[in-house]
Amino acid sequence: MKEKVIELIGNSLEELNVYVYDVVYEKEGKYNYLRVVLDSNEMIDMERVVAATKIIDPLLDNLDIEDDNYILDVYAKSKGDE
Repeated sequence: MKEKVIELIGNSLEELNVYVYDVVYEKEGKYNYLRVVLDSNEMIDMERVVAATKIIDPLLDNLDIEDDNYILDVYAKSKGDE
């Protein structure tokens, strides 16, 4: 799924100067999460995360995800994370 999501998002975040660093689909308790981790060569503020979410969300609606009952969680990679 990670590859599908990254391919689907493609270069759509270029205008925000961010890219998809990682995608994780996981269950926590009774909820499924689709986590999209963003990265950039510069600091990513909350405004860019929100703007990226507004771009990513409708794109994911076109993707056939096995269990489409999930919470989308888009966030910036923490500095120093590997």
